[in-house]
Amino acid sequence: MRAARTLAVTATAFAALGLAAPLATATNGPSSVTVGSFQAPKGGDNNNSNITVSPFAVHQGALLLVTTRDCAAGTVSSAAFPSGTLSGSNQGFSTVSVRIFDNATPGLHTVTATCVNGRKLTTQFRVLAGQGSQGGLGGSLAPGSTEMAVGGGLVAAAALGGGLFIARRRRTTGAGV
Repeated sequence: MRAARTLAVTATAFAALGLAAPLATATNGPSSVTVGSFQAPKGGDNNNSNITVSPFAVHQGALLLVTTRDCAAGTVSSAAFPSGTLSGSNQGFSTVSVRIFDNATPGLHTVTATCVNGRKLTTQFRVLAGQGSQGGLGGSLAPGSTEMAVGGGLVAAAALGGGLFIARRRRTTGAGV
């Protein structure tokens, strides 16, 4: 008898979690947008691959790595970040890591590398709207519709399970057993 009761409670708990799982994974808004990890379209010098950015899509305030080939020294510039100086050449490659402005305009931006010999290389990258954390707000955020639906489903499952337990217990004790 005890094993059947444990099995019933376990099955009810799994059913409640199973019904709540689709709601818990459902999101809407900018946070559900995913951007694959792909390289930027190549640019400069008749579309060769002498300059690349990684990642192609970067959030406001994040770091962007610019790599050039056959451009031993120089600077990189864009409207989305402060100018940076390319590192010394390592096997023909120079890099610089730049931080995107927190208030950079979302969308496509061009980065230009100017080598010391006057050669210019360009490519594009995409700035995504920032998704800063909401930590430390101390409960000032109201729960969303997803959290309310999951919580309501769990409360309903608990009430149903409790009601069944009490009804079964009454029936057993009322029979004089």
